[in-house]
Amino acid sequence: MEVNGTANILSSAYLAVEFVDSFLPENPLQEPLKHAWNHMLQNYSKFQIATWGSLIVHELIYFLFCLPGFIFQFLPFMQKYKIQPDKPETWEKQWKCFKMLLFNHFCIQLPLICGTYYFTEFFSIPYDWDSMPRWPFILAQCFGCAVIEDTWHYFLHRALHHRRIYKYIHKVHHDFTAPFGMQAEYAHPAETLILGAGFFIGIMVFCNHMVLLWAWVAFRLLETIDVHSGYDIPLNPLHLIPFYAGARFHDFHHMNFVGNYGSTFTWWDRLFNTDSQYKKHYSLHKAVKSD
Repeated sequence: MEVNGTANILSSAYLAVEFVDSFLPENPLQEPLKHAWNHMLQNYSKFQIATWGSLIVHELIYFLFCLPGFIFQFLPFMQKYKIQPDKPETWEKQWKCFKMLLFNHFCIQLPLICGTYYFTEFFSIPYDWDSMPRWPFILAQCFGCAVIEDTWHYFLHRALHHRRIYKYIHKVHHDFTAPFGMQAEYAHPAETLILGAGFFIGIMVFCNHMVLLWAWVAFRLLETIDVHSGYDIPLNPLHLIPFYAGARFHDFHHMNFVGNYGSTFTWWDRLFNTDSQYKKHYSLHKAVKSD
């Protein structure tokens, strides 16, 4: 019964996306992208695309999205948007973070990435251009993946804060009480595996093309780097996403250590009232600011 209910929900969601998609114009970049994609398929094997392509996508997007936050520290006019201005980034902190990232990316995540080809083969996930869904479907699937990952992240993240195990694993991620973008994947190797597992659940539910895997990687990295950026930038397009947590919400988690356990959305924290200290803190902050 539960499986049928889930299938009906997914079918309704796809019908809604199809309806919206019917009103949207053709993508002007479709032909260049088609040419580039087919060129990749003709010159590289599926294993090379799945393994080295996924590694390049991850590394390129991660450090590209980290770049704006890295530059912000040198721009005086951006400091008014820094959430904890009394705790600036230092070269020492950033170098410590970078070394841990290299270890996690190449010693923990790379072996997992090497399994991508076998994952796509097991689930018969296509690579060809003709099977690729249009971008509204990809966006909808990424949103679905984010909902699943956020649920996994909330409960496992909250469990990692339990006083009996916190100091052994999750404390590493809290080395910095004022986060910065590059710190998004700074974590104990065990945490990388535990919380990272949530990333793959959505893929197993929604993935119907190799491009979704890369799109979900891009979206998840953009989101986690944004919430760890330490800057509350006005007119941030990610804030258009319903119930999006954002940098200020997650920054408080690093500053306070308790509450605000969600990764992308705020609904689980609202439901379980684990954002109560955050609400109290920022209502006081707004009152002081208005005075």
